[in-house]
Amino acid sequence: MEISRKKLREEVLDRVKYVRTCVMARELCLLVRTNRAILEPKDVQEICNYISGLCKEEGCTEPSELCRKAAVAVGSGNEKKYLELCAQSCVKCGEARRPTSKKNAYVT
Repeated sequence: MEISRKKLREEVLDRVKYVRTCVMARELCLLVRTNRAILEPKDVQEICNYISGLCKEEGCTEPSELCRKAAVAVGSGNEKKYLELCAQSCVKCGEARRPTSKKNAYVT
């Protein structure tokens, strides 16, 4: 029974880490992209750098680097390049695996 509890605990902690990094990164990215018309370039740059850090924390180096480059592009005024890099980062982020969880798990 203790082994099952430990395994479920690990799964829950993996899920929390995933939500804290990947889910938050995707939500922030969507929020920035849908509201970019009202955000200042420095706002977008700051948020993209933060998202890049979240991706890096999860070990997703390619999406992290693409998001970092998007932050640089928006800072230089190249919105087309920013959108292209941001879209690539989102695609790469979507390719990441989600942590698996057992449904109907029972802990005593």
